[in-house]
Formats: sequence, C-alpha cells, structure tokens
Amino acid sequence: MAQEKLIIFDLDGTLIDDTIYIWKTLHEHFETDPLRRRQAYQDYRAGKIDYNRWAQIDLELLKDRNVSRNDIDALFENLKLVPNARETLLSLKNRSWKMAVISGSVDRALYSVLPDADELFDDVFINVLKFDKKGFLQDIVPTPFDMEHKAAGLHFLADKYNINIQDVVFVGDNDNDVHIAREAGMSIAFNSKSRQLERVSTFVVAENDLRIILTWV
Repeated sequence: MAQEKLIIFDLDGTLIDDTIYIWKTLHEHFETDPLRRRQAYQDYRAGKIDYNRWAQIDLELLKDRNVSRNDIDALFENLKLVPNARETLLSLKNRSWKMAVISGSVDRALYSVLPDADELFDDVFINVLKFDKKGFLQDIVPTPFDMEHKAAGLHFLADKYNINIQDVVFVGDNDNDVHIAREAGMSIAFNSKSRQLERVSTFVVAENDLRIILTWV
C-alpha cells in the first residue's frame, strides 16, 4: 500500500485570488476603527494579548459597525479562486491525497469560493463567525492554528493520519506562512508576497496558476 501523503493549503492569496488578508478586506470595506485595529495587531505581536483576544477585538470592531451575515456574504460574492484551483484540488483528491486548509481567514470566505469545501478537504482549521437570530455578528470561534501556530497544525495533522513530516506539503503565500513552511517536508511559496517565505520554501511559483504545483506533488 502506498504511503499516504498530506497537502496543506493557506487560503487568502493562495486559494482565494486578489486578496492579501480577508480580515483586511473586511475592516476596510466596513470602515472599522483603523487605530484600534493597528493597536490590536501591535499588542499581539508584542505578546501583550493572545490570538483569541486579538480575534475578539476584530469581532468587536465589526460588531460596532452592525455587520450582518448578509453584509459579509454580499462582500464575499466578489471573491474568486486563483486560476485552476478547483482542477488542482480535484486532481489531488482523485490521487487520494489527504488535504487540509490551515488559515487565519474566516469560514464564510472559504465556503463562498468552495461551497463543497467539506467534501474536498479532510480538515479545515479556520476562524468561524457566529451570528445571532437576526443575522448579525455575535461571536467568533478562533482557529488554534494561525501565525506561528500554523506549524503546530501541521504536526497535529501528521500525527492524526500517521504521516511522516517529510510526506507533508504546504502551499502558502505570505509572512504568516513562514513557520509552517519551515516544518513541512516540502513547501511551495505560491503567488508569494513574502521574500522570507520564498527563502525558506522548497519551490517558488511566480505564476498565478495553481496547476503548477502538480509539477512537484
């Protein structure tokens, strides 16, 4: 029996095209307080608050703008997959790869571009937005695996499926992917916005065509 292999994808900028971070898209569109946003990020990077508190502040900023599920879904209607993403995912699925998403994005962005994500991916670790009965933002369930903790997600999945780390591939595009890229047996900087990620990755794909990763996987 062939050894199982696992491929892990980032979402924003890797599977979703023309975006850097979905949180940035949300905050800029709904015009939340930029000073409080910046302070929360700085406090997280300085270790003054943890990731869960940072996520709660993001939520509070959006709630202050009375953002609803319909508002978010209308915004996300404009999101699109990177070229040939679906074809690439289906090819990997047909070859019996284990597939996962580890992302600091939000669940509704993923399902806007891939409504069948639960069928394509064996595991999804992402921030989950919760809404009240009237459809307004109420809460967030933060992902345990974002930023430097993405690497812990890789190890969690490798252990779950009893897959050697050398048989794990990671595909990402930005600075928050550096830690997990260092840990993966193979890492691909796709459509990269990060020189640091490119330096630690096994391969770099400059073209915006996800099929190119099939050259190595």
